[in-house]
Amino acid sequence: MKKFILLLLLPAFLFSCKNKNPKTETPAATGTTGHPGWIMQGNIYEVNTRQYTPEGTFNAFASHLDRLKEMGVQTVWFMPINPISKKDRKGSLGSYYAVSDYTGINPEYGTIDDWKQLVKTIHEKGMKVLIDWVPNHTGADHPWLTTHPDFFVKDSTGKAATMFDWTDTRVLDYKNNEMQDSMIAAMKFWINQTGIDGYRVDVAWNVPGEFWKKCIPQLKADNKDLFFLAEGDKPYLMTSGFDAYYPWEMFHKMVQVAAGERPAFALDSIKAKYDTSYPKEAIPLYFTSNHDENSWNKSDYKTFPAAVHAPFAVFTQTMSGSLPLVYSGQEEPLLRPLPFFEKDTIRFGKFERAKFYKTLLELRRSNEALSVDASFRKITAGDVKAVYAFVREKAGKKILVILNLSNKEQPIRITDKYLLGNPYNVFMGNNEMLTDKEWKLEPWGYVVYEYNADGK
Repeated sequence: MKKFILLLLLPAFLFSCKNKNPKTETPAATGTTGHPGWIMQGNIYEVNTRQYTPEGTFNAFASHLDRLKEMGVQTVWFMPINPISKKDRKGSLGSYYAVSDYTGINPEYGTIDDWKQLVKTIHEKGMKVLIDWVPNHTGADHPWLTTHPDFFVKDSTGKAATMFDWTDTRVLDYKNNEMQDSMIAAMKFWINQTGIDGYRVDVAWNVPGEFWKKCIPQLKADNKDLFFLAEGDKPYLMTSGFDAYYPWEMFHKMVQVAAGERPAFALDSIKAKYDTSYPKEAIPLYFTSNHDENSWNKSDYKTFPAAVHAPFAVFTQTMSGSLPLVYSGQEEPLLRPLPFFEKDTIRFGKFERAKFYKTLLELRRSNEALSVDASFRKITAGDVKAVYAFVREKAGKKILVILNLSNKEQPIRITDKYLLGNPYNVFMGNNEMLTDKEWKLEPWGYVVYEYNADGK
């Protein structure tokens, strides 16, 4: 949930290549970084339940699971599944993030039994489940406002306070230890009663780190494989128990590069900042869109339109330490903003980007060189103002990524002898001789090479 309207700055599809990758099995990740082993070569797919199907229910969404599994989706993140407050509601359906009951199910989506069955089905298909959690504020008619008014921050009039233009919510007071314990108990409910695998935490950046240091160990006491994603980019979050964070600065720099406002090498300055400001094991969640960016900033069809999307999507899937996110409908692709407070069903059917994403998601799953903890080395393959190229390596596996982040054809030349040979061109589906001779990469072009253990 981003700062709406005034605070949004806080933090001819051209994918015709063949989808073919001969590798099908992945060694189990060790999780030596302290993260759950299953996330190290994983990915996250964000589900907007309200807009995903005409019915907008858990049961209707379940019909898409086989398709998503086939596309390579590993972890499914559901936007808030809780009931939405009616008081001060925005629009006819309200904001997903104005929660009226932390242990209830939004009746528009189904019942608690429907949810439990959905989680069970997802697990049976070998995938993981995250739910969106909203600890910073409740909806405007949450029972705590009556039963525990001291759980809330007060405004100058003595009433429960709101933040920004979020007039349908009320801010919780983390100085109140009883409120903290109640919040932790509610989070335990979904883990213990429905078997989820972790949380994406909304507005994590406005909740004190001391709370997370208290909360996350308690939640992990019985299940150390739980995963926690913070919507926020404050470094304290990564020393408070979270596994991953939102790299907003990198996203906004990507948008500037896509618009021709900054050169490709501008991305390096953000990476350098992350490398020095965050623990080295911190995982950035890279994306070209999410529910906020789609609804408020028209990403990615406006910020990364048409062919511009492809190289940046490859970047999010292969970059140093990255955990990639795909938002509902990007595989279609979704070319309009989904309203936040009304019903507007995604029209699935073409799936024009599905093979593109499948190629990337399967490569990540099958090749340790794209693991979160794989090494990263930037190389020069052309004009650094336009061409961004790098090598990822781990356990004898190697991936070379070359991206043309410009609207002009770029000459490419690989001079590093370590990268020459006959690697596998992931998108073309064949081995390709790579020499030190110059070749051309089309505007917004991309190429990903996979090397065998012998470097070929």
